[in-house]
Amino acid sequence: MEVRETDASRAPVLPDVLQPGLDVVFCGTGAGRRSAQARAYYAGPGNRFWWALAEVGLTPRLFSPQEFPELPNFGIGLTDISKAHIGQDHELDPAACDARGLAERIAAVAPRALAFTSKRAAALYFGCPTRALAYGLQTLTIETTRIHVLPSPSGAARGHWSLDPWRDLAERLAR
Repeated sequence: MEVRETDASRAPVLPDVLQPGLDVVFCGTGAGRRSAQARAYYAGPGNRFWWALAEVGLTPRLFSPQEFPELPNFGIGLTDISKAHIGQDHELDPAACDARGLAERIAAVAPRALAFTSKRAAALYFGCPTRALAYGLQTLTIETTRIHVLPSPSGAARGHWSLDPWRDLAERLAR
């Protein structure tokens, strides 16, 4: 499969959902094909993102991907490390990532936590191999924002799925 990049002069594939006062911002690598088509985060049919949010109590009910603009009402934001990427994680060219831009966006809104929704997204941010990362709370921060790494909710990553790090994040945010 070939990765398509959007024209740099055009808007991002999906808009950031960022504002001051958020509890957590979830960050993926980039929009998957289904998400790009639906113009909604985590829209793939096998994606567990929305289910996980409800299951661990971060949202009061199961939301549909198209309801993503409502998440700030629950202290949740969304972004990607590559705003122009369309495709699966393994297809992403590291050169398409903007770790510095992500850090600047997060520092500007200062959420309590940044949660990468895959080791791949976190590895692209930290500049390290995925095997060097553990799930859960990391030691590095972006100013006062704590960083977490979560198992990918993508249906393509079911073999690595666990809800436990998602629960741990929700418990830390409840404190």
